[in-house]
Amino acid sequence: MKKNGCFIFLFCLIATQVLGQVDYNKQYFNAKQLFREGKYNLAMESFKALIPYDKNNPYSEYASFYYALSAYNKGFAAVAKDQFNEIKKLYPKWDHIDEVNFWLGKLYLDNRDYFQGWKVLSGIQDKKFKTDIEAARTKAIAGITDVETLKMMHEEFPKDEIIGRALVGNLAKNLANPEDKNLFESLVSSLNLKRTDYVPEAPKTFFKDIYSVSVLMPFMVNTLEPSAAKKRNQIVLDFYEGMKLALDTLTKQGISVSLRAYDTDRDPEKIKTVLATTELKSTDLIVGPFFQEENKVIQDFSQTNRINVINPFSNNSDLIGTNPYAFLFQPSFETLGRKSGEFLVNRAANRKKTCMVFYGTTRKDSILAANFSLAAREKGIRIMGSHRIARENVKAILNILATPTEYDEFKYPSQFTLRKDSVGSIFVASDDALLYSKVVSGVETRNDGIVLLGSSQWLEETVVDLEKYESLSIALMAPGYINTDTRPYAQFARKYIKVHGRTPSEYAKTGYEFMLFAGQQLKKNGVFFQEGLSSQGYIPGYLGEGFNFQFSRNNQLVPFITLENGMRKVIDKR
Repeated sequence: MKKNGCFIFLFCLIATQVLGQVDYNKQYFNAKQLFREGKYNLAMESFKALIPYDKNNPYSEYASFYYALSAYNKGFAAVAKDQFNEIKKLYPKWDHIDEVNFWLGKLYLDNRDYFQGWKVLSGIQDKKFKTDIEAARTKAIAGITDVETLKMMHEEFPKDEIIGRALVGNLAKNLANPEDKNLFESLVSSLNLKRTDYVPEAPKTFFKDIYSVSVLMPFMVNTLEPSAAKKRNQIVLDFYEGMKLALDTLTKQGISVSLRAYDTDRDPEKIKTVLATTELKSTDLIVGPFFQEENKVIQDFSQTNRINVINPFSNNSDLIGTNPYAFLFQPSFETLGRKSGEFLVNRAANRKKTCMVFYGTTRKDSILAANFSLAAREKGIRIMGSHRIARENVKAILNILATPTEYDEFKYPSQFTLRKDSVGSIFVASDDALLYSKVVSGVETRNDGIVLLGSSQWLEETVVDLEKYESLSIALMAPGYINTDTRPYAQFARKYIKVHGRTPSEYAKTGYEFMLFAGQQLKKNGVFFQEGLSSQGYIPGYLGEGFNFQFSRNNQLVPFITLENGMRKVIDKR
């Protein structure tokens, strides 16, 4: 009886082991079937039971891998990453470890951990993954638009062509910075890339005896009345009057320009009709448009017919895009933000190296604020806070800047939640009077000498008393600033008054300055003045502070002003 009991026990033990082996096989293949059918939740449950090590279980590594892959496909990225890392830790010499690294690298890239993702994928030895790795990296890097991130990746992986090509593409969007320009040229050369694939170039220039300049703007001739009253499109009329007045000056300088005006009537169909004329296709320079909705058809015409076009009013770089024949006469919003950052670093040199940024809800404000912050950080300024303020929430500005915590004997605030002397400077990226007036009030209440930078457009409003601009030492970026206390301006003003019987408006001044600039560039650098204009660097202005189009298609020179004794004064230009 005792022998029979031992036999039965031994039989059961052997049967259990045999059945256990069969169960491992069955459960693994059942789990694989669930995985193939895309039932990832059920597959995870089935694979999970097979993960623990057992000498009779040959599927522990595979179950771990497919458990992680099921989690990945289900969207459980953290679970998948943890499991793949566990496989690397427990089975570092597994013959499928390259596949583990591939999926782990993809997970890092999906989570925008680009450096770790690149590093993991770089460790894969099996050449059969090369195509998939390149596809994963190319897809990931397409989502990186921050040039600084790409620069750091290039420093980490200097021989990686995917990073190099992506960096070249992003650098090409703005080559105003000489360092970026040099890096761009170096990468184009080392990667054997075609430069014109990234930076379209104009043909070789040539010169003429007479240059034709065509102004495409809404003159609205059919609606004009013969009276001295201000017209609805007075801006356009004043600008053109300034241009015409400059022709005499250009003639005296030996520059012959045929100035032609075309009325667009703010009608896209009218613009197409004008552009279809033979004379427009042979013009040397187009000036315009005035309205943004007119831009695309003019830009397309410019690029197709290889004709330079300059927008004299806008700061929006989107209007010129990648058209190699298009320019902004004014600094772009990106340029204004970057130059403001550089200026404020210098202006607040003796102050604490901390800054706050306030901006409105418009795209323009966001671009200014972002480019300012980038430039300021590069120069060592710490941005304590960047606040996007909607008009209905302007009270938040005073809450941030001037919420008192202590008072002096006269019950004036002496300390605030934002501690006194903790902020060195403030940049306001908005022309909204409701917003910037609150910042001015907050700075005035604090009375701790904060350096404040805004826009010269503020002076066109009467919301802030002029005395405050002086008492608070407010600085203003002033693109297109014209000093009216100079001999050239006095000569211009006398001539304008004599011809038109009134003092020149800001737009008349701009038109005069623009026409002199354009005429002189055509004379000096020819029809395709791009290369010559870029190589000149700083160009003195006639009425204004000048220009700089080096490595750029928008004016890189930005004057900064303050008020002294009620008069505007240039304190810096960058």
